[in-house]
Amino acid sequence: DLRKALEWAEKEIVKVLHSTHIGNEESFVDYESKAMHVSMADHVGMEVADIAQIVAFGFPKAKPDTDLVPTGFGIVDTKKPVICVVGHNVMYSRPIIDYLERSGRIDEFEVAGLCCTAHDMTRYRSKAKIFGPISYQLRVIRAGLPDVVVSDEQCIRADLVDACSKMGIPLIATSDAAVRGLPDVSDWKVEDIVEALVSGKLKGVFLPVPEKVGEVAPKVAEEIFKRNKDRKYKFFASDDELKAEIAKCTQCMSCVFTCPHNLRIDIGMAHAQKTGDLSKLAILEEQCLACGKCEQSCPKQIKIVNVIMRSNFEKLYAKTGKTRVGRGPIQDTEIRKVGQPIVFGQIPGVIAAVGCINFPDEMKSIVEILEEFLKRKYIVVTSGCHAMDIGMIKDEEGKTLYEKYPGNFDAGCIVNVGSCVSNAHIAGAAIKIANIFAMRPLRGNYAEIADYILNRVGAVGFSWGPYSHKAASIATGFNRLGVPVVVGPHGTKYRRAYIGKPWKNDKWWVYDVKSGKKTFIEPAPDSLLVAVETKEEAIVQLARLCIRPNDTSMGRQIKLTHYIELSKKYMGDLPDDWHIYVRSEADLPLKMREELLKVLEEQHGWKIDWDKKKIVEGPLRGYDAGFNPTIVEDVFAKYRR
Repeated sequence: DLRKALEWAEKEIVKVLHSTHIGNEESFVDYESKAMHVSMADHVGMEVADIAQIVAFGFPKAKPDTDLVPTGFGIVDTKKPVICVVGHNVMYSRPIIDYLERSGRIDEFEVAGLCCTAHDMTRYRSKAKIFGPISYQLRVIRAGLPDVVVSDEQCIRADLVDACSKMGIPLIATSDAAVRGLPDVSDWKVEDIVEALVSGKLKGVFLPVPEKVGEVAPKVAEEIFKRNKDRKYKFFASDDELKAEIAKCTQCMSCVFTCPHNLRIDIGMAHAQKTGDLSKLAILEEQCLACGKCEQSCPKQIKIVNVIMRSNFEKLYAKTGKTRVGRGPIQDTEIRKVGQPIVFGQIPGVIAAVGCINFPDEMKSIVEILEEFLKRKYIVVTSGCHAMDIGMIKDEEGKTLYEKYPGNFDAGCIVNVGSCVSNAHIAGAAIKIANIFAMRPLRGNYAEIADYILNRVGAVGFSWGPYSHKAASIATGFNRLGVPVVVGPHGTKYRRAYIGKPWKNDKWWVYDVKSGKKTFIEPAPDSLLVAVETKEEAIVQLARLCIRPNDTSMGRQIKLTHYIELSKKYMGDLPDDWHIYVRSEADLPLKMREELLKVLEEQHGWKIDWDKKKIVEGPLRGYDAGFNPTIVEDVFAKYRR
């Protein structure tokens, strides 16, 4: 059943790749159309992948109350051998747990992961743990935490062999997508592979045989652990070694110029040299991506990442929390419950936090943004790196968002669907709303479903730290489905956006199936892909992009209440465009109605009947309970009959 869908996706991806060759497509519009098409195919591939592993490996099947698993830098017991898996394909690391369970030694080892393999390991067995996202790869390796590293594919550092070998950590590469220049030992005996890695004859091997990986990794980890029992986990052997490294800095600022965040490493180094105080370096750890570009540019070859991590070691080690295990799909019964309030606007929106760790500020910002919406009874869904970032940050009571809010797909709940391939279930939830609540047919009907979502379903994608090609593809796939996406400032490096022109009133219209006429509407949403610079701007933009043309008066009132309140809270004033979303006085927030009516009259020239407190003249259009918008001519013709 899955092979047919996968073959279609593979065929479409190859066709689109062909169009990128020199001498083919010349229209940017057609290129963007192809980008949307190939991203839609990627969503199909993601769903195939996750359904396959859910069925084959027994992952949770739409279970809201999955286990909570330890997450963060300091989660492992260093008195046990530590096996670290990294990548996106759990097929090669799952046998490690199977082997340890069969041998009755699962409790004698620590198995922890980085990136999406970590998510899927915990979906397989909740005894596995999550070190963190891609930005924690160098942190974990440089600290010497793993006794062996097992890599598969995607979102893995290109210098993994070098990073591991410098720490004396054997590397087992498993996927032919990333052989890493290592010798293929598929035909070797297990004992020979273990001996070559433990003795140091080979710094790493390529072993694409899952069953052998499952046996080799624990045996190598155990032997390396015996040899390195007294290994220090603080990046430097002593404080004197740390001071000597800091003393090398000449404040040339090469590191600052190459840093993606322009962190002032030079100031922290200079302050530490003069005073011995590491506090200005410690602050940098919270924002540091640990990409290592600073070290590559340093003429003195200072271990800058190590210096920064060591300066904030206690807080870094204590940055541990709990992540709810990825649940997979959203249940049909959940959609039946929330479909109507989402479409009508009583549930103000769905915020889908997906993507990478390339945040413009501290990791806690993603938690602050999402909790603002959870408190306001939005539905929050998440996956991938964002999902594990949320699991690291605790409040004053020591609780993460997963411990504070339920895992149902419902108002005021936070749902972790799983790894990056699980993003297909978030798109699937939007599709199910159109199918289950509105009874729109699915087969061969993508345009109508996307049209329904664009005009009725207040869902917004959010990638605060976009970085990878996968994140761009996921976002563009959501765009084709009619879901806007907000990206953080690093998202501008994709060099593309879908930003509308709300001032061109003649461009914003739909067909109204009820009246049979073309109707001019408010620009909602006015963008499909837009970048923001700050946490405050992100919050306000997310609330705004949840507004839809089909909102009921109550729904629009709820959405405008949040939009205006958030703008006042974070921007200090009313938003510039709030008035264009007002169709009648019933859309206005109750507790601000008089104040806003006065603003409409005095600043925008609207006519107000103050005796009845009604809007007489001003809105772009009035509210019609039977309004049935579509931008697809075939859909208009189909339902107008």
